[in-house]
Amino acid sequence: MVNNAGYALNGAFEDLTMDEIKAQFETNLFGVIRTTQAILPIMRKQEFGIIVNMSSGAGRLGYPGGSAYVSTKFAVEGLSESMAYELEPFGIKVVLVEPGVIRTNFANAMVVAKKSQDPNSPYSQIMQKMATSFEHMMENGSSPDLVAKVVLKAVTSENPSLRYLAGKDIETWMEGKRNMSDEEFYKMMKQDLMK
Repeated sequence: MVNNAGYALNGAFEDLTMDEIKAQFETNLFGVIRTTQAILPIMRKQEFGIIVNMSSGAGRLGYPGGSAYVSTKFAVEGLSESMAYELEPFGIKVVLVEPGVIRTNFANAMVVAKKSQDPNSPYSQIMQKMATSFEHMMENGSSPDLVAKVVLKAVTSENPSLRYLAGKDIETWMEGKRNMSDEEFYKMMKQDLMK
C-alpha cells in the first residue's frame, strides 16, 4: 500500500487558522492512519505487506511558512517509525519515502492561508521570499520518475530500509543536518531559502 495523498498548507504560523491546520492534518496524517488501519488486518492475515508512506524531506527539517505541512510530515515520520516495530513480527514492513522538491502539480495544489495572502500581514515579506525561493527550487526540482524509482526499489527490496531520500536537494540538506551544528544548519537554510 502506498499512502500518497497530501497537500501543503503554506503560511506563517501566526497567520494560520485552527480550521486550516485541522484540514491539513486531516488529509496528511489522519488519511494515512485511516487507510493503514483498514489494510492491516489483511496484511497480518497474509503475514506479508509493505506500507509505503510518502513523507517529505519536510518530515526531517522545518522551513519558514511550512509549519502546518512540516508538522504533519514529522507526525507521519514518527507514526511510521513506531509502526515499524509493531508490524515487523507480522511480516509487514514500513517504508518512508522522503522526496525533496519534485516537479509535479504539487505546487498548484498548495493552499495559501487566508491571512498570509494579506499584504498587511507582518509576515508578508518572509512569505514573498519563500514564494520566490520555492519557484526557483521547482525549476531545479527532481523528476517524478526519481520518486517512482525510489518507491520501486523499496518495494522490491528483500529487506527495505525504513527511510529513502528522493532528490539531490534533500540529500544535500540532510547531509548538512548530519554534519553541522543546529546553529550552522539554521544559518545555511536561512541563507538558502530567504535570499
